[in-house]
Amino acid sequence: MDNKKKETTTSSKKTEIRKDSHVALALLSQSKSIDARFYYEPMIAAHPDKNNQWNIKLGNKILRYPIWISSMTGGTIKTNEINNRLAKAASKFGLGMGVGSARIALENKNKINDFNLRPILGNDVPFYLNFGIAQIEKMIEKKSLSSINTLVKQLKADGVIIHVNPLQEWMQPEGDIIKNAPVKTIEQFLQTVKLPLIVKEVGQGFGYQSMKQLLQLPLTAIEFAANGGTNFSKLELMRNKTKGKYLMPFEQVGQTAEEMVHLSNQLIKELGKKVKCSTLIISGGIKNFLDGYYLIKKSKANAMYGQASEFLKYAKESQAALDEFIQHQIEGLLLARTFLTIKEN
Repeated sequence: MDNKKKETTTSSKKTEIRKDSHVALALLSQSKSIDARFYYEPMIAAHPDKNNQWNIKLGNKILRYPIWISSMTGGTIKTNEINNRLAKAASKFGLGMGVGSARIALENKNKINDFNLRPILGNDVPFYLNFGIAQIEKMIEKKSLSSINTLVKQLKADGVIIHVNPLQEWMQPEGDIIKNAPVKTIEQFLQTVKLPLIVKEVGQGFGYQSMKQLLQLPLTAIEFAANGGTNFSKLELMRNKTKGKYLMPFEQVGQTAEEMVHLSNQLIKELGKKVKCSTLIISGGIKNFLDGYYLIKKSKANAMYGQASEFLKYAKESQAALDEFIQHQIEGLLLARTFLTIKEN
């Protein structure tokens, strides 16, 4: 049999196998629900090139795709392995990354190298160190903020994330008391430390008044960390057997990521030229690329979406599992951008 006939026979056999599988799976492939957020438009474009990018600016750097690896962990042998995997993936796919609280690196110089991810990330990936608002408040009192400058320089980070978590601190058995309104602390930080700054919540998001204050500050970005994803107030209430018994209703307090997109759109319109922060990291309950795509497209800001627990799940498994997950997140985003339009409410 010549090569041409062999190719035809092989192709015919593959077609038979495919058609038989279609018959076998047809009754199992009926959709039971519709995602009502989108119009699916199969007529308007060809398939996206697999090498396409969706560039987005954060500070003075460009992400290849609008996906942010939200701050999770760091500072122990187990969590360092997770961060190394996340950093390798961020470098491979051109994403941005924040680490969990770097407080331990300020308190123990032997821990600094645990956060030394720049050699893995390379120079192009946005990389931010995370600190709590209570810690920043204490450092302002002690006039020791310069140590953050030093650590950022040592680790070649791009800037700092401050997580604002008054409910978490109150519920935490070892929590700190916050003495001043966090917005005042952040204003003092900005005046003292000339570093790019991202401000985030830890699982309940920001309401109207808080977002109004934040949008008027010269921040690199605001990360929602809205209610719907990992909620650190709930986590602490689960650890705190006494308070958990009585204060658990607070886990239901907060704003969803979608609600926060609407709030920020409203405030951007209301504030006009008073807006000084134009970049949002939409996070909190983002389960997949369709959630991320929908909220990015709904936002009037320079927006990307962030995830924590989904990345963590695969990073704990293996580097290969994490890379595969991210690759398909990107594939889904590019397909959504090509064939889906948002239904306006």
